[in-house]
Amino acid sequence: MTEDLNRKNELKKMALCDSCAGIQRNWRKAPGHPELVQGGNRQEKRGASLVTLTSYRCDRCGTAWEYENNKANQQAGWSVVGR
Repeated sequence: MTEDLNRKNELKKMALCDSCAGIQRNWRKAPGHPELVQGGNRQEKRGASLVTLTSYRCDRCGTAWEYENNKANQQAGWSVVGR
């Protein structure tokens, strides 16, 4: 539990570039921005289905992002995962 709180506090301290700050988080089909460089893909089980998670890194500020493509969850989408 303390680890989760520490991680949230760490993410709050990170300074995002203007492009990253403009990304709408937790909404499926929201666009990223042109300076995001795609990394690898992986699949995880969510309930009864598999979802695809794609990692990205911003070339300008170095922020690490994940995009969750889950057709059953409209609140899936972009999330910051670190630096």
